[in-house]
Amino acid sequence: MKSAFERLYNGIIKENPTFVLMLGMCPTLAVTTSAFNGLGMGLSTMVVLALSNLLISALRKVIPDKVRIPAYIVIVASLVTVVGLLMEAYLPGMYASLGIYIDLIVVNCIILGRAESFASKNKMWPSLFDGIGMGLGFTLALTLIGMVREFFGSASIFGLTGPKVYGTTVPILLVELVNKVFNPASSSGVVRGLNEFFAGEFGSFSPIGILVMAPGAFFVLAILTAIQNAIKAAGEAKGKDMSKIQSGCSSDCLHCAESGCAKRLVEPEKVTKKADDETTKVVESKETENNGKGEE
Repeated sequence: MKSAFERLYNGIIKENPTFVLMLGMCPTLAVTTSAFNGLGMGLSTMVVLALSNLLISALRKVIPDKVRIPAYIVIVASLVTVVGLLMEAYLPGMYASLGIYIDLIVVNCIILGRAESFASKNKMWPSLFDGIGMGLGFTLALTLIGMVREFFGSASIFGLTGPKVYGTTVPILLVELVNKVFNPASSSGVVRGLNEFFAGEFGSFSPIGILVMAPGAFFVLAILTAIQNAIKAAGEAKGKDMSKIQSGCSSDCLHCAESGCAKRLVEPEKVTKKADDETTKVVESKETENNGKGEE
């Protein structure tokens, strides 16, 4: 159970596929025009990811190494077809909204990446939770980006406008929040000035149309990543361990078997065995070389 929670935490926080590993950018940027789309895309990807990890792990000793990638694609494509048909039957609105991106889950680098780096090397139980964790992390990221884009681009959340959610329009809500933060009756002229400025700006708030267009996805993702990096920098300045907050994979993929994510992805006993084998080879090579010099 501890291992299962570790895999969930790893996928949601430590190695979030969007904010940390920067994977799956195509659906991240394309379908997050609303929180509803982001949630739907994330959950459908999570289902495919979890089941594909489970099946690939179960068949890892059966699938020949030379054809493993085509085999993975066949498994993922079959699952995507099933998920697509179920969505078309029971969630036709979401299916129509996501469109071709449902079918493109087949070639999503997150799914093939987890299949190659984790499911093909680990047992079924950890692989299942690794897929669920990565899927939840992906869902969280897409939903968050979709909420920001939808709120500022359409003045709504999950398709609900201000009056339906808050009982008032978004501009009035923002003005009320400004009044709570900066008291308009304050004795400080600075506070009153800030209230007048922000109340005037937010009172005339109108949706920022570019945020629900293609460039808006880049802006929102960049801002959220910048906030994450700012939090990390502030923590490091105070001497805190902020290694769990990062953007982008900092591992050396060329030497990943020696240092990097391989020690987290592969079972510890496999890493230890591989290291022992390499040490033995080095020792035997040196002994052979010394024996050759002695004979000379």
